[in-house]
Amino acid sequence: MADEPEAEHSERDEEGGPVKSFLEHLEDLRWVLIKSGTAAGVAMLLCLLGGNYVVGILEWPLHRAPVLHSPRTQLVQLAFGTNQLGNFRVGANDPFSGWVGTNRVVRLELIPLTIGTNQVLGVIARPQPETAPRLSIQIINLSPAGAFVVATKVAFYGGIILASPLILFFVAQFVFPALKFREKKYIYRGLFFAGGLFATGLCFCYFILMPVALGASVQYAEWLGFSATQWRAEDYIGFVCKFLLGMGLGFELPVVVLTLVKIGVLNYRILSGARRYVIVIVFILGAVLTTPEIITQVLMAIPLWLLFEITVLIAWYWDRQEKKRLAGSDT
Repeated sequence: MADEPEAEHSERDEEGGPVKSFLEHLEDLRWVLIKSGTAAGVAMLLCLLGGNYVVGILEWPLHRAPVLHSPRTQLVQLAFGTNQLGNFRVGANDPFSGWVGTNRVVRLELIPLTIGTNQVLGVIARPQPETAPRLSIQIINLSPAGAFVVATKVAFYGGIILASPLILFFVAQFVFPALKFREKKYIYRGLFFAGGLFATGLCFCYFILMPVALGASVQYAEWLGFSATQWRAEDYIGFVCKFLLGMGLGFELPVVVLTLVKIGVLNYRILSGARRYVIVIVFILGAVLTTPEIITQVLMAIPLWLLFEITVLIAWYWDRQEKKRLAGSDT
């Protein structure tokens, strides 16, 4: 009789929390939605009040984006005082090439000159070092409601990112009582690594991938003959937010897959057979979330594919260890 409470306790720990009725689960779900909505609302309000700072953070990759140009052309930076008017490419047969000499990158500065009683503008050519120049793109608002649209996008995406840890915590409180002890253990570990991988994906996109994507976008537009010196604020902010969020979620792939492997939903054989489909999926994600040119799509797809291959390798190792354990227990 003394062992009966201990056995019941062990069985309860293995199977999960206490059994609840449907209405009790519905009440728990209602509170999860209320708490998650409140957390997201407060985070969105904070991002809305600090919208100018958030926009400044989102514009940083644009200021760091390099100007991509062909080695057969010279790059001319036109400036007036401290204002950058634009970047222009000059070919070898262009009559304008005599102004810039043989330097790869030349800065032409417009300066006011006084000739007699007349004020005119003069041009001074200053050769620049061979370091890659930065883009000179103006983010502009072209409609009365444009600034409000930008603020809404900033508040929405920023609020979701800020509130995501709390939202995951509230969802976990609702789901975990129904899980077994073994399943809870693996999900706790997965959540720990998920935060680090999400931050890694954001940093990789923000510091490395985004400047390259923006520079390639400008080059592609100029190749088509379009001017690329001004962008609409709502288009730029929406693109950057979706790009960052998509890359962060893409880096969550190993955590999700390996958690499903530990729970028993997936295994190495299934993952190995799905390799061809995953390669297609990551390139589709690269095409949807990035600019239309192939360089940025490949730069986004390759890390996601490598993460999947690492996931498959870990699943293979786990499968091998499990087979060794079973073989040892049989003997």
